[in-house]
Amino acid sequence: MDFAQQLALVFPVLLFSMVAHEYAHGYAALKQGDMTAYQLGRLTFNPIKHIDPFMTIILPVMLAFLGGPIFGGAKPVPVNPRNYRNYRRGDIIVSLAGVITNVGIAIACVPLVILVGVLGQQIPGLIRPLGVLQQMLIAGVFINLILAAFNLIPIPPLDGSHVFKYLLPPKWSLQYQRLGAVGLLVLFAVLSFGRPLVDAWLSPAYFLRILAERVYFPYLLPNPFAT
Repeated sequence: MDFAQQLALVFPVLLFSMVAHEYAHGYAALKQGDMTAYQLGRLTFNPIKHIDPFMTIILPVMLAFLGGPIFGGAKPVPVNPRNYRNYRRGDIIVSLAGVITNVGIAIACVPLVILVGVLGQQIPGLIRPLGVLQQMLIAGVFINLILAAFNLIPIPPLDGSHVFKYLLPPKWSLQYQRLGAVGLLVLFAVLSFGRPLVDAWLSPAYFLRILAERVYFPYLLPNPFAT
C-alpha cells in the first residue's frame, strides 16, 4: 500500500478507537458520580468533539515529517475525581475504562473479520469491498491492542500512571505525579531512545495479534491493496 491507501485504511479505525477510548473515560466517570464530561457535551461519539488540533493532527504529522517516533491522541475527556463516590476506586476504574474498551474492540474485531471472510467466500462479487472492510477490521485488532498497551505505560499523564501511583508510598506518589507537567517530553524521550524497552512493553500486544491472526487466517480474503 502507498501512504494514501494506508491513511485511508487506518485513520478511520484509529479515530474511532480513540473516540471510543475517551468516551469510555467519560461514561465511567459518570457512573462513578462525576458529570463533568456529560455536562460539557463530551459524552458523545461525535469525533469533532474529541479532536485536539495539536495532539490529533499537528503533532503526528510533524513527527512523521521529521522521521521521529509517531504518537498523538484525542482531546482528553475532562473529569473531576473529587466527584467520585470513592476517589481511589473511581480514579482506577475511570483510568482503565479506555484501556478495557480498546481491548474489547480488538476482541470484537476478530469474529467480524471471520464473518466478513465467510460472506466474501459465499458472494464472490463482493470480495473487493468486503476485502477492504476486512483489512480495516484487521487493522482494528492491532491498533486497539497497541492503544491498550501504550496507554498502560506508567508515564503521566497516560492511564497506567493513575494506577501505578497507588502502588507507591505517598511521598513518592506525589513526586511521581509531578512528572505530568513534563510527561509528553519524557514519553517522547522514551520513544526516541528507549525503543527496545517500549517494544518489550508492547510485546503482549504483538503476541495477541499473532494469536488473532491464527484464528482468522482461514477466512482471509484477497488483499485488495496487494500489488
